[in-house]
Amino acid sequence: MLARLLWGLAYQRRPGTLVVIDPEHLDPNPFDAAPADPIVVVPVERTVLTRAAAADLRRRMPFRERSEGTVRWQTFGLPQAVAELREWRSRAPGERIWRFDELPVGTPRVDRIGGLITIFGGHHQLRSWATDLATLGDYAYHGMDYTYLDEADRNGEVQIFRQYRREVNIARRARAEVLASGVAGDLDRAVWSHAATVRRRRFPAVGPPTAAD
Repeated sequence: MLARLLWGLAYQRRPGTLVVIDPEHLDPNPFDAAPADPIVVVPVERTVLTRAAAADLRRRMPFRERSEGTVRWQTFGLPQAVAELREWRSRAPGERIWRFDELPVGTPRVDRIGGLITIFGGHHQLRSWATDLATLGDYAYHGMDYTYLDEADRNGEVQIFRQYRREVNIARRARAEVLASGVAGDLDRAVWSHAATVRRRRFPAVGPPTAAD
């Protein structure tokens, strides 16, 4: 879904357009159940997002206004671009030809502005991110894969992993129990630690087989 949002936004021509994912559509952190911040994606050739505008946007969330219509989101070229990327990656290193005219132009930026996680990128960068995200999982390690949108500063990590829903539920339960206990100090660290207890309680390890088995 994120790949499709980025790909479609790369072709947006209307000035002042951006994509917002508000808290109503986001899970809490799957490690310590900290509430998720809204996410905003900005196509820098079309839109300027100031700190004041970001703060004003955050104050309006979660959105309660009546919808003004439906957007038909088109991503026709994405499957072909993903297929080409996979084919390129399948080649031996010496057979990979770099097309410098197709490399992303400009410096991407992932920041936290006005209470929002903001992702700024030009249209080339948005398309490059989209194909990278669409191929997450192709080389998963122990069921996990990740990439950084802003590789230079190691910001904007997008991670996928097996048993995501289970881990979110465990983190939610752990946070509720830690808050109920009145813990003092670093709440997130306490939740992270207590999540191991909740996990063992819900999914106890199966012991070795016995002769009776």
